[in-house]
Amino acid sequence: MDQALADFLRHLALEKNSSSYTVKSYREDLTQAISFFQERLGSTTAGPERVNARLVRAYLAWLSEQGYAKTTVARRMAAVRSWFRFLCRQGTMANNPAAGLRGPRQDKKLPHFLSAEQITQLLTAPSGDDPLCVRDRAILETLYSAGLRVGELVGLNLDDLDLETGTAVVRGKGRRERLALLGRPAQKALEKWLQARESLLASAAPQAAKAVFLNHRGTRLTVRSVGRLLEKYLRQTGLDPQTTPHTLRHTFATHLLDAGADIRGVQELLGHRNLTTTQIYTHVSTQRLQDSYQKAHPRA
Repeated sequence: MDQALADFLRHLALEKNSSSYTVKSYREDLTQAISFFQERLGSTTAGPERVNARLVRAYLAWLSEQGYAKTTVARRMAAVRSWFRFLCRQGTMANNPAAGLRGPRQDKKLPHFLSAEQITQLLTAPSGDDPLCVRDRAILETLYSAGLRVGELVGLNLDDLDLETGTAVVRGKGRRERLALLGRPAQKALEKWLQARESLLASAAPQAAKAVFLNHRGTRLTVRSVGRLLEKYLRQTGLDPQTTPHTLRHTFATHLLDAGADIRGVQELLGHRNLTTTQIYTHVSTQRLQDSYQKAHPRA
């Protein structure tokens, strides 16, 4: 099974051009599943062809018993299905033992977002003219202005930016490229950061010199670092500590639709492959209307 997993991960990285984060997630999820299968089969050398539907159902039940969130269980079952589907195409297995199994039904949660007043409070939180404060302002403005995923933000290179036209080339999920739009405040924040960034270049590693966002050591900023700097400004402003970098993407989409933007345009700006993914934000707007109705209408 270990070799079958290695072949699958190689397929993801080389043939499907999946990101390193995606490959890492599959590796972690499938390593857990393989350990479970090997333990139940009583062999660490058993091949994947020995896994049947009953064993996969036992794994699904075990995941639920461990108290994992429904989203986690669903993701891990999806990883198992994808792995077996790959092995069927390779001829290693005759059929997919997970094909008919689905994870638990997901609760429909409306995405968390910030109000216009709250987002303004957050964007103005980094104060001062030292390079890292200037960088943090540019990061927050860019996340909100362009609706970027945090991985897309830290992956930005200098050649991806065109501040004259207010655009950036972004590589999203599956390495799909799209054009993101930058509002004037984000453009100004980026222009100021690119000037301040020069002070960090002396210590920059050659491979990081092309990165837009650097840390104090001159290396490319990481996803986790962005999360930490956001936590800092949430504490400073007293905003909801559950807010994440992805909340700014939710806020971007919600504010656009609230202002009357076309949903297909928002879909394109977010880089969603399916319109149904974008439609969750229309539910947010509808829910807000319903809440206002319940509070304001005398006969609600």
